[in-house]
Amino acid sequence: MSSVMRDHRAPHHDATTERSDDHLTVLALAARAGAPADVEAFTRAVYTDVRRFIAYLAGSHSAEDLTQETFLRVLGSLPRFAGRSSARTWLLSIARRVVVDRFRSAASRPIVADLADWQAAAERCQPRGLPGCEDGVALADLLAKVPRERREAFVLTQLVGMPYAEAAAMIGCPIGTVRSRVARARSQLISSLEAADRAA
Repeated sequence: MSSVMRDHRAPHHDATTERSDDHLTVLALAARAGAPADVEAFTRAVYTDVRRFIAYLAGSHSAEDLTQETFLRVLGSLPRFAGRSSARTWLLSIARRVVVDRFRSAASRPIVADLADWQAAAERCQPRGLPGCEDGVALADLLAKVPRERREAFVLTQLVGMPYAEAAAMIGCPIGTVRSRVARARSQLISSLEAADRAA
């Protein structure tokens, strides 16, 4: 069972996370002028977090495209970034809008997907031989079955480590709603894990 599922407490937003957020914000503010080295340093520092967040929201099959689209928007908006929120919160809110826009676009047209091809592509993209890799793949698979609003709240607070208040502001709902969505997502994930254990 994944360590995320074993620990039912919300992740602690500690001093290390705050230093990391402060560092990313400093990099973003430096990159506003568009100097290639500054833009590259900022992009490298945040790319993995943004891609992971998108993969959990939208699935690994479209994560790369959506991450690229997110960074196109980020780079277009970077000169206007004023640091009123942390760079991480700002970035993830842009990534969230990209994912929502893709869902809205997809909902307006029929989707044709070859499940076998999707599975093969996802398997090829998974890192091999890393500790905990199987847990990560299993969690992503289980999260895909959680309704989008609950999954988003769970990913932001439990996987990204964002405080509930920031997640609520980003999503645009009360903090109590975020807590409720996280609790329901966690309950669904635990039930799914227990069902899988019984079936094994």
